[in-house]
Amino acid sequence: MKKLLKLSPVLILAILLSSCSSVRVAADYDKEVNFNQYKSFAFFKPGIDKAEISDLDKRRILRAIEAELLAKGMTKSETPDMLVSIFTKEREQVNVYNNGFGPYGYGWGWSPWYWSSYNSVSTTTEGILYIDLIDAKRKELVWQGQGVGYLTHNMEEKDERIKEFVFKILEKYPPEGKK
Repeated sequence: MKKLLKLSPVLILAILLSSCSSVRVAADYDKEVNFNQYKSFAFFKPGIDKAEISDLDKRRILRAIEAELLAKGMTKSETPDMLVSIFTKEREQVNVYNNGFGPYGYGWGWSPWYWSSYNSVSTTTEGILYIDLIDAKRKELVWQGQGVGYLTHNMEEKDERIKEFVFKILEKYPPEGKK
């Protein structure tokens, strides 16, 4: 019992950290496809060229995707089984906080009808990364992963943030029961 009491704060912290992922992911796939047939990949340049992000960020994303797919046992090839494409979106979110204390105020010696309030406005950028996996022979989308999370403009953190997005999305590939 004493061991359980000592471990409970650690377990609670682990559960909280694992449930508070900073990237929310979803995946969809063609249920008729046998994903075991895909052993090699290449990037689908026409699709990647349409992504509206900087070329530096595209290279970061493609390097991260390549590393994850190689780690899953796939090989990069000139004659691939699967093509990889990306698509991105971003949206600015404006958060307004109004902390009004009401008509009676909150202060020293002011009129009882003095309105005291505190306002703040902050903006954050939320990004969406789609990773599309396309059957190279049929030219049909067979799997799509989506990651949604807040972006950073800090150059030191950008590489790690992109790797986190890609890792979390490709955790869903191949689909459960379709490996």
